[in-house]
Amino acid sequence: MYGWLWRHLPGPWFARLGELLVLLVGILALLFYVVFPAVDPHLPFNEVTVQQPSPSPTVTTTTTTTVTQSPTPSYYPTASGSAGVPGGQ
Repeated sequence: MYGWLWRHLPGPWFARLGELLVLLVGILALLFYVVFPAVDPHLPFNEVTVQQPSPSPTVTTTTTTTVTQSPTPSYYPTASGSAGVPGGQ
């Protein structure tokens, strides 16, 4: 199909390439602005059926989270500037 189209377009190769690009943009515009909007109401994608969950008794729970700060490991740099290595000085 592309070979047939390429053979039937007039002009040198760069003109044919430009003509093909214009033709492609025209076909895409026709699809997006005419065909797809016309077909959209007939497609079933907007008709979604979701079953409602059966009502259950309401249960209220309260969760408490306690955050504690762990001690700093000895291998982090200390205030004196020495990088404490575990087991070293």
